[in-house]
Amino acid sequence: MKAHDLKPRAGAKQRRKRVGRGIAAGQGKTAGRGTKGYGARTGSGGHLYRQGGNLPFFRRLPFKRGFSNFRRIEYAEVNVARLASFAAGTEVTPQVLVAAGMIDAKMPVVILGQGELKVALKVRAHRFSQTARAKIEAAGGSADVIPA
Repeated sequence: MKAHDLKPRAGAKQRRKRVGRGIAAGQGKTAGRGTKGYGARTGSGGHLYRQGGNLPFFRRLPFKRGFSNFRRIEYAEVNVARLASFAAGTEVTPQVLVAAGMIDAKMPVVILGQGELKVALKVRAHRFSQTARAKIEAAGGSADVIPA
């Protein structure tokens, strides 16, 4: 089979319907719009603010409150319980976490305090919660902050 042999499946390509081209074409005179009425007029439909007496769509929506902080930093979160899988004495860095498949490489890392830790680890991350830092140090390890 060659590139010039390829063609779309039967029925996949249909010709555009040319409306309003005389009665022989089958879509002449009213061009499939019916006679009279709102739908028969040009420019009908698609106006979200005109809904025939109903409360318009835009007025039904609640007001947008607050704002989105564009300076917000999204962190890759890792709980203390997931660090327990490393051997004692290991230096856990963001690169080690990426290699272990725990986080995405692009985001800074925050260590959170959910779970228990029994092994002493040297953990280096961009941020620590207070409980995470306490649990790491209670297990005999250290928690060092990496500058962003």
